[in-house]
Amino acid sequence: MDPLSQGIVGSVASQQKSSKEKILLITIIGFLSGMAPDLDIFIRSSHDPLLAIEFHRQFTHSLVFIPFGGLICGTFFYYVLTKRRGMSMKETYLYCTLAYASHGLLDACTSYGTQLFWPFNDFRVAWNTISIIDPIFTITLFTLVFMSIFRKKVLFARIALIWVITYMSIGLIQNNRAENIGLLNANSRGHIPVRIEVKPSFANLLVWKVIYEADGKYYVDAVKIGLNTKVIKGTSVEKLNIKNSFPWLDLNSQQSKDIDRFSWFSGGYLSISKNNPYRIIDIRYSMLPNEIHGLWGIEIEKDNEKNQHVKYFFNRENNSEALKELWGMLLN
Repeated sequence: MDPLSQGIVGSVASQQKSSKEKILLITIIGFLSGMAPDLDIFIRSSHDPLLAIEFHRQFTHSLVFIPFGGLICGTFFYYVLTKRRGMSMKETYLYCTLAYASHGLLDACTSYGTQLFWPFNDFRVAWNTISIIDPIFTITLFTLVFMSIFRKKVLFARIALIWVITYMSIGLIQNNRAENIGLLNANSRGHIPVRIEVKPSFANLLVWKVIYEADGKYYVDAVKIGLNTKVIKGTSVEKLNIKNSFPWLDLNSQQSKDIDRFSWFSGGYLSISKNNPYRIIDIRYSMLPNEIHGLWGIEIEKDNEKNQHVKYFFNRENNSEALKELWGMLLN
């Protein structure tokens, strides 16, 4: 999730074992330790644009790395912050490890994918129960964390933990509802989906994006799930076919290898951009849940040398208009 949410959840995790006298200090180191795994964003290369997406949410986010991540944070904060304030190394390590552990699990609740089981496998766990940014979730937690500091009561931290579990449970229920509606929608078209995936749209749990694969195409629709349900019709696109789209591509070239790497990252949900035949987009993400407008992708160049990498791009066109339209879906 976003860094603020990660830090606040880290604070909630560390506060579960806090004392009244040290609650502010514990909250601070919990907040910073909760954000620490995202330091992997500095692992990047000017020559290989896909290196960053391979290492983000990899070893720093895995379950087996939690004790080591907690130790790194605990050692740093002990000598920089907590030692002079009367907190032992053992206590500092405990609070930092609790906060550090919350990061990968929270990220796995989003749709981006987190390698929780690295190094045993590189499967990207994505439970799709919450958007990467969710103001209702974060603001509520922030308020409870603030109250636990201001009132010096761990009770508010307990309530915050209950809020996290409750909100994720609601997201799981909404996910199941969205998938069932998506399957019914596919059946109404005479489709038998090869696979289907649903994910919350930006910053809410009411409107969901439904993607399913059938007959060599991806179909994308939005589903609004409240007291009543509503399908907001979307569009479809051909599934990526390398031989048809790039018959000239050397399958032993670096570009071909990069396509495979990007396909792993995207779970295979790839298609050719309608605006550029040399661009491959990840169709899972768009500002509007019923459109195919990849927020990121890779660009192939016909004249590249065999060892040259693809280009990686972000697409942020007309985001303000898309947000207005999404707001309209939520209200109507």
